[in-house]
Amino acid sequence: MDPLNRGMLAVFADLVRAAGSGPVADLGCGPGRTTAHLAALGLRAFGVDVSPKMIALARGNHPGLRFTEGPMAALDTASGTLGGILAWYSVHHTPPDRLPALFAEFHRVLAPGGLLLIGDWTGSDEELSPDLAFGHPVSYRSYFLPLSRLADLLTRAGLDVTARLEQEPEGRQKRPHACLLARKAPQGHGGT
Repeated sequence: MDPLNRGMLAVFADLVRAAGSGPVADLGCGPGRTTAHLAALGLRAFGVDVSPKMIALARGNHPGLRFTEGPMAALDTASGTLGGILAWYSVHHTPPDRLPALFAEFHRVLAPGGLLLIGDWTGSDEELSPDLAFGHPVSYRSYFLPLSRLADLLTRAGLDVTARLEQEPEGRQKRPHACLLARKAPQGHGGT
């Protein structure tokens, strides 16, 4: 993980701890590396991934942490209970027309004052269907949207975007990526 991404995760962890508002879900957790990183930063982190293979890897790699299988658009989590959500390079797998429902689900499960950090690739409304990733055959679609569009969709879902960070391609990276930090309004400030 590059220093800028490590720094963003550290800031996110500091903000979640300061708010003191509950556990953190790492959505699209894959093999659990970032979930474990959040736990090492002092968060009560757990991972969710739609892939049974990824959940099996995560459980094997990090037996002390909780990992559950399921879609991030329909979380098995009570409303208003999460102190934070991390969607780390996972939102690009959601078709753009489904993002409003996804972000509404994030809003539903976040506690008042809860935080969301999205880190993902950006683009100009591009769609890709790779057949290889990291030397392995794959079958999925990726959608790369402008940062401004993602921020607008979060705002429409009732989340306040508090920070944006864009990083240009560098080294092996072939496309720009960005982080968006958003917060659900605290109780008494227009949020529920």
